[in-house]
Amino acid sequence: MAKYDVVVVGAGNAGLSAALQLLKEKKKILVIEQHNLPGGCASSFVRGRYEFDPSLHELCNVGSKEAPGSVRKLMEYYGVKVDWVKIDDCFRVISKYSDGGAMDVTMPAGREKFIDAMDSYVPGSREAMERLFDLFDKTTKGIDYVTGGKAPETEVLFKEHGDFLRTGAYPTLKVFKAVGLPQRAIDILSTYWPYLGVDLSRLNFVHYSQMIKCYIDEYAYIPKHTSHEISNAMLERIRDLGGEVWFNCRAEEFLFDGGKLCGVKTTNGTVECNYVLANINPDIVYSKMVPKEMVPAWQKKLSAARKGNYSGIMYTCYFGLDCSAKELGIKDYSIFFFGTSDSAEEYKNIFKVFMHDDFFILTCNNVVNQEASPEGTCIVALTTFTSADDWNDIDPARYGWQKSKVASELVRELKERGGIDISGHIEEMETASPLTFARYVNVPDGAVYGFDVGDWDSMLARMMTMHKEQDIPGLRLIGVAGAHGDGYNMAYANGQSVAMAAIGDLAKMESK
Repeated sequence: MAKYDVVVVGAGNAGLSAALQLLKEKKKILVIEQHNLPGGCASSFVRGRYEFDPSLHELCNVGSKEAPGSVRKLMEYYGVKVDWVKIDDCFRVISKYSDGGAMDVTMPAGREKFIDAMDSYVPGSREAMERLFDLFDKTTKGIDYVTGGKAPETEVLFKEHGDFLRTGAYPTLKVFKAVGLPQRAIDILSTYWPYLGVDLSRLNFVHYSQMIKCYIDEYAYIPKHTSHEISNAMLERIRDLGGEVWFNCRAEEFLFDGGKLCGVKTTNGTVECNYVLANINPDIVYSKMVPKEMVPAWQKKLSAARKGNYSGIMYTCYFGLDCSAKELGIKDYSIFFFGTSDSAEEYKNIFKVFMHDDFFILTCNNVVNQEASPEGTCIVALTTFTSADDWNDIDPARYGWQKSKVASELVRELKERGGIDISGHIEEMETASPLTFARYVNVPDGAVYGFDVGDWDSMLARMMTMHKEQDIPGLRLIGVAGAHGDGYNMAYANGQSVAMAAIGDLAKMESK
């Protein structure tokens, strides 16, 4: 059997990106995937005449052809072709303001249009919004400097990136208040917090600011043919560049010889290699796949200190409807429904029993992509957070009933709070509980966001230390539990950056 420079375990977003970066550097690689399809969450499934995307709401950092964002640039660098569709509005949000007033707000993408809309909903907010966007821009420059590949110089940081340093240690909510944003503007700007799964009283400003800046400045995009279009295009490119991919193959153990990684034991036999990039939850790797004596003490402490991102535990129901979005009165690609605009309070409500948190998101691809389903039909997905305990403790005999019950409650809530009644038009329906996500992507409790990125374990802290956290020779971890945090764009970036680190390690190994 051939020996590989690197084996990439897991063909999710990060694994596919890592494989392509390794191939660009002329490494001999093998990708192994336990499923029979690439992509992990970035996949699709068919029910009747409808094809559904199981996870992607929208993707930031894509940008236009004329002003490409990091995702578009990366795909072009890899030679991966994707048919992108732009989303013109950021979001519609239906909730209550902190002062108790009813909130029904639609915010457009584009910086000037967003600020204009905010000033119309919250008169007098323009000046503070302009200060905020100026801070967003400074934060971007600061991130570019500290992650530019060279060790940042203290003098340069203080002289050129002072505002970045001043805000880098603070939670988002505190910075919003510091720039003088009116409370109602803060309520509106809080809408995106579910995409990261951490409330704004704990989520680092640097992380949140860069996400919403991308959505506003660069617009959001979706692939025309579900996220599986991206995964399949990446897979095809891997094969074009000479990479091998084995499906229906699961990694069971990482093998070492004299403290040096030498292979992977899989369900298809043992594979020899010099290096492994594992797109697997770290807790699974360190507890089941690596000899206990190989796991450093600090890693055990880190794993014990980290907590799963439990607001990344989701329930989604997918509907194929026998009428158009226009006939149903759906004008917005995404609508966020909150019980409260206070993200900290909403976060706490997640852990109440089933559907008592009052939060869910509607997405309707047909609003921006008329070819998302057959003519005269549309696809709607409703997603809410839920508690792992709700599902782990359920009687198996009631599992199917409970999934259907939550779907019915969401359909009722959509009618009562959004004025959209889909109940008489459901042609196809599928539901996914946390147990579904756990089964398909092999993550504890179905927590697809990886580890909580709030407080001390923020994205910025992880990125500043990511290259110091490699203590098992020949093994690095990639994916949503990595330095960049969760999200499609972050997974692609994480796969590339860790692959580059592995390439550096291989060069050192070869020079010895």
